[in-house]
Amino acid sequence: MALLLAGVAGVAGWRWWHHRVPYGPEALNAHATLEVVDQATADAALKPGNAEQAEDGDQIFLGRVVWNRPPNPQKGGSFRVVVLDKRSHLPPGFIAVASAEPDAVSTGSDGSLDIAQQRYSWLRGAGTREVNGQAWSSGSAIYVDSVDASPVTFQFVLRPARPQTPPENMVATGPAKPEDLLVALISAGSDGQVYWAQRLLN
Repeated sequence: MALLLAGVAGVAGWRWWHHRVPYGPEALNAHATLEVVDQATADAALKPGNAEQAEDGDQIFLGRVVWNRPPNPQKGGSFRVVVLDKRSHLPPGFIAVASAEPDAVSTGSDGSLDIAQQRYSWLRGAGTREVNGQAWSSGSAIYVDSVDASPVTFQFVLRPARPQTPPENMVATGPAKPEDLLVALISAGSDGQVYWAQRLLN
């Protein structure tokens, strides 16, 4: 019995430590901006990387997320920067990104986005969606694996909606105004456990 109790206590202790929040959003003082720009502005902001190219009728959005370095960042911690169209609860299909540490940022989707959208109703659509009984993810978020990557600059293009788009391939579409799009920062641990999410804009 003593060994069983010790084992249960050990598991409980590990879980507490595993999900313990190393710092709150107030330690970062993060903020975001988002604006509609032209192609030349987007190209200059993403150098030396490449911005996504727009076509006639498309809108180009340029954003930035900035935060302070936390005093005691945990090993293996990371962030997700999420953009969502509040009207459709859909993310952009592709996001170009640059940062103070170019190798520390990438785009895509992972399980932490599913955890975050289950915990925070305003993040619905950030992770996978169920379409015809299957889970689909057609949009992108920004993955940041260093607290020193700030500022993170990102750009995406919203194209007019196409009625023939299958539901599983739907992403955010234009026309849109910056205030139609929310920007959020998610703090995650080494195993993708979500510590918190903060709505930075809209």
